[in-house]
Amino acid sequence: MSKLPVIEIFGPTIQGEGAVIGVKTMFVRTYGCDYRCSWCDSAFTWDGSAKDKVRMLAPEEIMNELTALAGDNFDCVTISGGNPALIGGGMGTLIQLLHERGIQAAIETQGSRWQDWFYDVDVLTVSPKPPSSGMKTDWNMLDGILDQMKEHGRAAHSLKVVVFNDEDYQYAKSIHRRYPGVPLFLQPGNEDVNEEGDISVRLLARLEWLFNLVIADPEMNKARVLPQLHALIWHNKRGK
Repeated sequence: MSKLPVIEIFGPTIQGEGAVIGVKTMFVRTYGCDYRCSWCDSAFTWDGSAKDKVRMLAPEEIMNELTALAGDNFDCVTISGGNPALIGGGMGTLIQLLHERGIQAAIETQGSRWQDWFYDVDVLTVSPKPPSSGMKTDWNMLDGILDQMKEHGRAAHSLKVVVFNDEDYQYAKSIHRRYPGVPLFLQPGNEDVNEEGDISVRLLARLEWLFNLVIADPEMNKARVLPQLHALIWHNKRGK
């Protein structure tokens, strides 16, 4: 059976962003990413700084750890990274095991890779990266993913764009124009993921800035602006 590169399993906690914001969830964080975003808040999943923490785990082993941590105190598992879409069949098996136990699978990926197991995900968040990340969007790949999910996917799929500046906001608008039928979530970026202590005042100021942009913009009437709830409550702490 295919094993998955896992760097963290933790929870239960509250999902802080995207379509399942506010939901109690366990987290499985995979190792490896095909992007190198300048402001990445989980660079330890790809920069080698925590490579000694990576474990190759079979899907059943992951299920056992989730149960050992939380018993029956969850019915949602969020799988993030890195980019979990780099992982093939083993991820599909894990999703199947979750469903057999009545547990919802939520996945976040930047939309740079397709996997057939996307069809079986319950909540798929596609988070293309704006210009401030330093990454380039593969529009053909993104078009293909969203077209296939529309035609065949069971997932409640949505888009999420992190906005740091005006250029990022224009990028988010271009996403919304290109995929008008897909729910779009916006959130302000955290400009210092290493700052210690209470960062809530800084984050709320950025949230107000983004609120004001959307309020004044008739093209964004259907966009949804969200905070990073976990960062407001737990700041830059890991494993929350």
